[in-house]
Amino acid sequence: MKFLGIIPARYASTRFPGKPLALLGGKTVIERVYEQVAGVLDGVCVATDDVRIEAAVKAFGGTVVMTSVHHKSGTDRCREACSKMGGDYDVVINIQGDEPFIRPSQITALKACFDDASTQIATLVKPFVPEDGMDALENVNSPKVVVDRHWNALYFSRSVIPYRRGVDRKEWLAGHTYYKHIGIYAYRTPVLAEITALPQSPLELAESLEQLRWLENGYRVKVGVSEVETIGIDTPEDLVRAEAFLSKQTDRQR
Repeated sequence: MKFLGIIPARYASTRFPGKPLALLGGKTVIERVYEQVAGVLDGVCVATDDVRIEAAVKAFGGTVVMTSVHHKSGTDRCREACSKMGGDYDVVINIQGDEPFIRPSQITALKACFDDASTQIATLVKPFVPEDGMDALENVNSPKVVVDRHWNALYFSRSVIPYRRGVDRKEWLAGHTYYKHIGIYAYRTPVLAEITALPQSPLELAESLEQLRWLENGYRVKVGVSEVETIGIDTPEDLVRAEAFLSKQTDRQR
């Protein structure tokens, strides 16, 4: 199978304008994301609507595709970029442009989901551990996932699911494995075309989670497991934390 990684990257951001071009350890965030995934995919491109990002990607030798300014989601942007890239790719992987510490092992785990010929869409989760604490579990910006016995997603929610009736909340993490959603997706190419043609759904609008549109329309989302913790960059404060994380990594490698 041929896998194409697409990294949607917008310049406009309410909380952090110009985030893809922010410097992290002397390189732009978008370059670091690109470098992390390029070695384990058959093709990688950045999909953007901004000439500044286009110029930056070309400067470090990456592939970039200009897309419409009117897309409402990264999935829609991936669909346009995929059609422009060509190449007969079987699966498209939508890689967050603000995850500079994404690991090749995570891409490999996502690819493995397609060893099952019935897989239409795939994503990753990371188990919560008791040390994470209830604040992490209850964080509405960290969606949770419940899965069936075949590792297909049953539901995604910003709420804590499942609710453990009759159990003190302090004991929830100790007695049940909760799964944190990692926002990276892979789609068979025909499925990507189908889901981007769907209107927004009631559950999607209620939780502001795009993947619920797919579940409501009967698509199955296969779930792979990653034990890797990454640091996403949503704000300038996140960039400061990422710099500290990068410094620790560099020190360990010396």
